[in-house]
Amino acid sequence: MIETISPASSTRSSEDVLLQASGLSHAFDYTLFENINIAIKKRESIAILGISGSGKSTLLHILSTLLKPDHGQVHYRGTDIYTQSERKLLEIRRRDIGIIFQSHYLFKGFSARENLEISSLISKKRIDQKLIRALKIEETMGKNVALLSGGQQQRVSIARVLIKKPQLIFADEPTGNLDRQTAYEVMDVLLDYVHQSEGGLFIVTHDEKIAARCSSVYRLKEKRLIPVIL
Repeated sequence: MIETISPASSTRSSEDVLLQASGLSHAFDYTLFENINIAIKKRESIAILGISGSGKSTLLHILSTLLKPDHGQVHYRGTDIYTQSERKLLEIRRRDIGIIFQSHYLFKGFSARENLEISSLISKKRIDQKLIRALKIEETMGKNVALLSGGQQQRVSIARVLIKKPQLIFADEPTGNLDRQTAYEVMDVLLDYVHQSEGGLFIVTHDEKIAARCSSVYRLKEKRLIPVIL
């Protein structure tokens, strides 16, 4: 189970815990959240709901090594990631963490296949043809990504992340450009991957039906995470 944890237990380790955060607080022009405690465990998925500006994406960025929190710690493999050098953080991102952004960030001027090959080369992992078929992007492989629809580009970007076989996947509105049926199919791919790889998924979404597919759901409201049942 993925659960909020008390600060007193934040330093305890478990074989099932992939990432553990304690006492997270962050602000920009105003305080987004305070004293957030959460753990991501093997084969588990968390969905975070909340209104725009509540801090959902900021929390995702903190947990995924992209943004150091104002206060608190994020432990991965027993070490606070924000005590590590930039070189070490880059190594963790390349090897263990996959981030699916709301924008695709594909390499323009390249084909879908070439985008996947770049990920394959960097991660030294083979392109999984079963993944390509599951995401229904076989026919896009030879096409320039600029010619693909938004939904096709999103599925290619998801494939690019999964090809490197990350242990932790962080996804910011990964189904926002997809129709309902395709969104469900993409969630099936993500959840199957997490189960088979003993990985973890942390997803930010406005879609309660997508959130309900996850094992735990929270709403970021009034600066704290509130467990919800959908």
